Order: sequence, then structure tokens, then C-alpha cells
Amino acid sequence: MRKILNILLTSLLFFGAWSCSEDIMDDINKNVNDPTDVGSHLIITDAIVTSAFSITGSDLAFYASVYIEHNVGIWNQSYNAEIRSGEPTSATTYNNSWNSIYQNLYNLKIIIDKCSEGGAEEGNYHTLGIAQVLTAHNLATLTDLMGDVPWTEALQPGIIYKPILDSQESIYTEVKRLLDDAIANFGKESDFAALGTQDFIYEGDIEMWQKFAYGLKARYAMRLSLKTPAYNDVISFADNSFKSSDEQAQFNYNGSTSISPFFKFFTDRDYFGASNSLHEKLADRNDPRDEIFWKINPKGDEFMFAPNGTPVQVQGTYAVSAISNSTAPTYLMSYHEIEFLKAEAYVRLNKLDEAEDALKNALIAAFQKDNIGLTEEDAETYFTDEVLPKFGINPLSEVMNQKYIAFFEEEAVEAYCDYRRLTAMGNNVIKLDNPKNAANQFPQRFTYGNSDVTTNENVRNAYGNGEYIYSEKVWWAGGTR
Repeated sequence: MRKILNILLTSLLFFGAWSCSEDIMDDINKNVNDPTDVGSHLIITDAIVTSAFSITGSDLAFYASVYIEHNVGIWNQSYNAEIRSGEPTSATTYNNSWNSIYQNLYNLKIIIDKCSEGGAEEGNYHTLGIAQVLTAHNLATLTDLMGDVPWTEALQPGIIYKPILDSQESIYTEVKRLLDDAIANFGKESDFAALGTQDFIYEGDIEMWQKFAYGLKARYAMRLSLKTPAYNDVISFADNSFKSSDEQAQFNYNGSTSISPFFKFFTDRDYFGASNSLHEKLADRNDPRDEIFWKINPKGDEFMFAPNGTPVQVQGTYAVSAISNSTAPTYLMSYHEIEFLKAEAYVRLNKLDEAEDALKNALIAAFQKDNIGLTEEDAETYFTDEVLPKFGINPLSEVMNQKYIAFFEEEAVEAYCDYRRLTAMGNNVIKLDNPKNAANQFPQRFTYGNSDVTTNENVRNAYGNGEYIYSEKVWWAGGTR
């Protein structure tokens, strides 16, 4: 009997120890640095940073600045983009940004699912609205540059491996829905605490996020001018958006632990030279920013502009941007853009007095950008002496050229989108000098990312050999995809 009892006790101890060990091993096998469930207030912070630094201020902006002649590519990949060799048609050129956008959209989807009906944070309306605004911004950036892209079947890893491409037209419908839903959610009382410092743009101020959403509605309504002109809507949306530069969607850098993307690109790569065509636009207007935008290359000994399309591939020679500094902000959307949108809409409605007022407001704000440093008085003098005479001759041309100048250099993607929209509408008011453009080598869009070109036959078939980027406009610019 005692032998049997000893066996039973030994067995109990063994199984008890085994059970305890399994529990311990379960805990040991958990990676506390890679949790399976994270609160939306933490995910949204990363989504904000990614939207600003890795997408708005990324390679997408660097290449757009070359195509739109804010900068001249003078070395390596940027030089290839300048002379239209390899880079514009390669699937690897924008692959990092392509991946960043889709990863960010996936993270934002997690937030939207969490905060929607039936989710773990149902009733967290304000964080839901912010995620919807950022999704609209990211998704619109993706389709504006690439055209038709995977969307409705995307963001389902392990379920759908080869998502189809959705039409740009349908994606724009989704962007509009996201912004409308966001505005509705901002009007609801949230059951959750405000984001506060987790929100690096507005510190949880939902009124500002709502103004940002209305600003994006104005931007995208104007983007569709060729397809469905709605200039009164543009003005209405803009009137509900930012009232000053203090309210704009601006992501700031401290210059040490966080550094402005354009400045980082220059200090790490030195791939840009000062654009002669942009300089000529400024010189033609006696624009005081002509003395502010550029400086002698730190490695050079004389001031030299780079010729658009025909630079020598050399570093340390051409002048470089003087407004690229470590704390230059990234604009997800600026107040001066809002006023420029209103100015264009008023011009197209033949309300020139209102257009003049909006243009003046835009210039005053652009002159006082953080890294420009001119005054309101400087802007007013310039407006009276130089801008108004040109506005009187061709209002649309002057509004759009002033917008183009103001967008140097942080808002290059928007300048690139404006140029494609204007030319599609027959408004060839912004003169670009790269001779490759006359040879039908202006990039009408960016290529798809190599990650999907090599793995998704739907994307691969749409990509082909990449040459389509010179001939096929995106849908809102008159193309089919």
C-alpha cells in the first residue's frame, strides 16, 4: 500500500511540476516587446509619424521635386530621374514608400476595426475619426501617384495573396466616404480619453482634426476638376478648414532626435542642385525668395544653378537649398494651400475680387513659413508691386505659379499633382524646362512597388516594363487607370 501511495504522490508531484513548467514556458515564450494586441492610442502615434516622415516627406516627395523642377537631380538615383534613365520606370524606385503606405494603411485598419461597432474600443469615436482622416490621406497619396492600386482586397495577409487593382475612381469615392465618416465621428462624444501628447500634430484637439478633414475634402474636390468640377464645394470645404498657419497639419522636428526629411536627404546623399527653372520664375517676379531659397554648396566656391534636364553629374558644385534645415516641418496640409485652393476656385468662378483676397492671404502665409522668415509687410509689398499686375493679365496663371513657388520644397507632391491636373485641363500655365518633357518623357505617374510587381500578377501585368508611366495618365488627369 505504501508503495502504491508513494507512486501516486510521485506522479502527482511530477504532473504538478509539469503543469507549472508549462505555465512558466508559456510566459517565457511571450515576447513582451511584440504584443499581439495594442491599444489604438499607441498605434495612432506610429501612424501619424509614418504619415509625415515615411510617406509625405519620403522618396515620393524627393522624386516629385525633381519631376516638377523644384530641384535638379545631380547625382546617382536623382540624376537618373532627372535625365529619365532607369529610375522613373523601375519598380524598385518607390518600393520603400509603397511598402510604408500599405503597412500604415494596415495599422490604421486595425485602429478603425478596434474603434468601430463591435470592436474592443467601440465608442472611441475621436481616435476612429483621426484614423479615417489619415487613411484618406495615405490612400489618396497612393492613388494620386500610382493610379489604380490594390485596395478592397488588400490588407488581408494570409487570406488574399494577390489582391486585384481597384480603379482610381472607386478609390476616390472611398476617400470621400472616409472623410465624411471622420467628420461625423468628430461630432460625437467619445467614451475614451483624448490622445493628448500621443498625437504629435494636434495633441488630441479634435476641432483641428475636423478642420484638417475639411481641408482634405477641398484638396480632393479640386483634384477632380477635370472629371467633376465643383468649385463652390472647394470654397465651402476650405471655409470650414484652417483659418491661420497656427492650425495647419504640420509635423515638427526637434533637429536632434528627429530631423527634417529633406535636410536628412541632403546631408546623407547630396543628390540635389538648385533648379534654374524655378529661379527664373522668381527672378521674373522680382521675388525676394530668390535670395532665400538657395545657397552656395558647402563644398563649392561659387553660386551656380543646375540646368534642368542637362546637369553634369557632379557633387559639391551646384547651389543647394537654403531652406532645408534640421527642423523644417513636414506639411500634411498647410494653411497657404487652403487659401490657394480658394483662390483658384474663385478664379474659375470668375469672382476675381475674392480670388485676389485669397491669393494675398496665401502669399502672406507662405512668406512667413518657418524656414522662409519674411514678414507680412514683405508679402504685401511684393503682392502689390509684382503679383497684382500679372494677376490682372492672367489670374489663373499667377495663382498657380504662386502656389507652385510656395510649395518649394516640402509640398512637392502636391505641386506635381497640380501640374498634371492643370495640363490635363489644358491650362499649361506652369513652364517646365527639362527637354525630356518635350520628348514625351514627363513621368505621368509613379511605378508600382517591386514587392508586389514580383509577387502579385495583377500588379505585374499593370506594370509591364514600366514604360507606361510616360504615356498613361491617371484617371483624374484624363487617363483610364
